[in-house]
Amino acid sequence: MSGRGVAEPFGPEEFAARTGVSRETLARLKSYVGLLEDWNARHNLVSQNSLADVWRRHVWDSAQLVSLVPASAKTLIDLGSGAGFPGLVLAEMLRDRVEVTLVESISKKVAFLKAAAERMGLKVDIRNARIESAARQRFDVVTARALAPLDKLLGYAQQFAGPGTVCLFLKGQSVASELTEARKSWRIKALQHQSATDPSGVILEVQEFRHVQSKRS
Repeated sequence: MSGRGVAEPFGPEEFAARTGVSRETLARLKSYVGLLEDWNARHNLVSQNSLADVWRRHVWDSAQLVSLVPASAKTLIDLGSGAGFPGLVLAEMLRDRVEVTLVESISKKVAFLKAAAERMGLKVDIRNARIESAARQRFDVVTARALAPLDKLLGYAQQFAGPGTVCLFLKGQSVASELTEARKSWRIKALQHQSATDPSGVILEVQEFRHVQSKRS
């Protein structure tokens, strides 16, 4: 940020410098962003304002989760994938290392995810389904971004979690109040990491959680 609070330009070159991705990975991410810009003009997949700063607000925001994915992880599910943030970015960043599944209920977004994955040459499992009705299956990592309050999000994640599963949730400035509310119904072991892309953002790393009797009166 500059001294006047205006964000410095942040494009693919800045992204590559911050993340150290290969030229091949950067080229595929550029192709993805280009497709998103094309589709967004017709389908409003992400807000137009955020698209103006897409490499910081969407691509890097997603990619910062890579460092928190355990080295032993083999499978990852992204809930409510939308336009592919963070799931499709993670699928590219973790190519040939982690099998990624995307769950999205809105058909036009599913169509975009399939088109983007094809353009990038990515093998991902894209499921057009509501999270509640998706088949129960254990994954090593569960991710979500701007999907639901934590209390509800843990309910979604529960059907995909097992011993050793790590949940990585991109959260905003309300994370403290969401944790307070969620702890009325869940026993949670979690770490908070400062977002690299948003001063008010937090990555919530949930290492363990289980439902308990609600403490609400």
